[in-house]
Amino acid sequence: MSITEATPATHQAQERAEFVDEVHAFHASPVFITQPGFMPAEPSSAMEPYLWRWADIRPAMLKAAELLPVGADGADRRVLNLINPGMEPRIGTTHTLTASMQMVLPGEVADAHRHTINALRLIVEGRGASTTVDGEMCELEPGDVVLTSGWRWHDHRNDGDEPVIWLDGLDLPLVRSLEGIFYEELPEGAQPVVSSGDSIRRYGVGQLLPTWTKWEGMDSPLFNYKWADTRRALDALREADGDPFDGVSLEFRNPTTGGSIGPTMSCGVNLLRPGLRAEEHRHTSSTVYHVIEGQGVTVIDGKEFAWSEGDTFVVPTWAWHRHANSSSTLDAVLFNFSDRPLMEKIGLYREQPR
Repeated sequence: MSITEATPATHQAQERAEFVDEVHAFHASPVFITQPGFMPAEPSSAMEPYLWRWADIRPAMLKAAELLPVGADGADRRVLNLINPGMEPRIGTTHTLTASMQMVLPGEVADAHRHTINALRLIVEGRGASTTVDGEMCELEPGDVVLTSGWRWHDHRNDGDEPVIWLDGLDLPLVRSLEGIFYEELPEGAQPVVSSGDSIRRYGVGQLLPTWTKWEGMDSPLFNYKWADTRRALDALREADGDPFDGVSLEFRNPTTGGSIGPTMSCGVNLLRPGLRAEEHRHTSSTVYHVIEGQGVTVIDGKEFAWSEGDTFVVPTWAWHRHANSSSTLDAVLFNFSDRPLMEKIGLYREQPR
């Protein structure tokens, strides 16, 4: 068929192809031609549900301790990032959050630095370590949650006689995507300790706050949420109806505002009573879970993930999921952190029950 014999449809296709070439020359793109799925009906993510087993992570951390010293002659931090297989080679557990494991050995000091990335820590194993945040030292015990929010100086040290391991939660992928990462090291190394436990004394009571000071930050002024207080709160509400999807679900809050611990992340705990089978739902926030105690199964988009103490797993954005406690006699307790505050603030949070 000659050009003069081309059908109207063929001629139109040729004109569109030429038009695409024309606009590509000055780095533009006609969306209606090149990206027909530009406006999907609902979220679609490259993230995959995945579970990292403590039985794999702990030996790897001990091996890393042999290979990688921390301090003046070694690395700044000894960290194992948990990478979502659907997002490799990008470093992220979700599109907005990174979960990682960090270990500090007896006698080690991880020098002070600060960054615009927000971070939180759940202490998983070991005693004798501490974190200093803007001059305030927080002693670390298993189950404690410690906040090192954006642009706050923080360093870690282990004055005990056993390794200390914790789970890090960071909004690193989010801040990187916004091109907002700033980072600075403290030339002196570790910070001088100005106080110990001051934020707990000032803000840890909850319903009582000091009247002579005013907190100006967007993050929580309480840097250390103690496990003993968390467990006591869970036990006090264990007979409550709880959340149909997440059991007895408690969130760590900013005591001065009643809101989330920071502008981009929330964190909390879920008590799943023996034999509990929660209902199924999905939401537009991505969530990382760590098993503090017990065992159970979480079904994510139809796939079962059986978990036990120390395991970490991820629920992607808009993925159907439900939790169940496998034991008929013992509690299961999950720690979680999520990007829900961010999604709520920008009007993108949605939740749907099955």
